[in-house]
Amino acid sequence: MRKKVSKSSVKTKTIPHDVADQLRTPQEMAAYLDAWLVEAPDDVAGIARALGDIARARGMSQVARATGLSRESLYKALSENGNPSLATVLKVAKALGLRLHAEAA
Repeated sequence: MRKKVSKSSVKTKTIPHDVADQLRTPQEMAAYLDAWLVEAPDDVAGIARALGDIARARGMSQVARATGLSRESLYKALSENGNPSLATVLKVAKALGLRLHAEAA
C-alpha cells in the first residue's frame, strides 16, 4: 500500500533570487531601469532599489569610487527604505554609464 502524503507535510525549498545576478550587460542594465521608469514611474523607492540592483551587478565599490560616495551611503540610499537625492541618482546613473531622459507623457 502507498502511504498518502498530506499537503501540509510537503515542504517547499526556496532559494533567494538576486536580480543583480541577471544584469550582465549595459543593455540589460538600461532595460531594467527603463522598465521601472515606464512601469512604476511613481515608485521612487522601487526606482532607487533598481539603481541599487544595477550598482551591485556592476560592483558597489567601483560605483562608490566613481561617484565619490562611500559604499555604505550608496547601500543606504539605494536600499528599499532609501531616499536618494536627485544629485545621488544622477551621479550613480553616470557612474553606471546610464542616461536618464525625458519624453512627453
